[in-house]
Amino acid sequence: MLLYVTLGSNDIPRSKLFYDATLQTLGLLCHVSSEVEIGYRYASDHAPPSECRLWVLKPVLKLPATWGNGTMIALKAETRAAVDAFYKAALISGGTDEGGPGLRPYHASFYACYVRDPDGNKLSAVCEKPE
Repeated sequence: MLLYVTLGSNDIPRSKLFYDATLQTLGLLCHVSSEVEIGYRYASDHAPPSECRLWVLKPVLKLPATWGNGTMIALKAETRAAVDAFYKAALISGGTDEGGPGLRPYHASFYACYVRDPDGNKLSAVCEKPE
C-alpha cells in the first residue's frame, strides 16, 4: 500500500547516527546519504539506491521539522529479540522512551516498543509472530 515514508529532521548527521543504529536491528540499511536527506531500505532489497522506503530529510519548505501529533511509523520486526534490540539501540543513540518492549492488547502476539527519534518523530518496532 505505501511506497515510502518521509520524516523531517533538523539535524541530518544526528538523525543518521540514530537511524543507522536503530534500523540495522531490523535489517534496514542507509543507501542514500547527503546533507539534506538519508534513505533506508532492507539490505536484501536489490532495487536501485534511490528506491528507499524510509526517508529522513530536511523539510523542503525550509521551516523547522516538527513531529506530528498522532503520527507514528510502525516498522516490522521478524523477532521479539529484534524489537528489544531496536528499543535498546534507539535509547543509546539519542532516542527517548515511549513504551518499552512487551506484549500489547491488540492481539495475542503483538509484541512492540515505542520510541521517539531525536526530532520527536514517534516510531514503533513490532513483531506479530508468536514467541
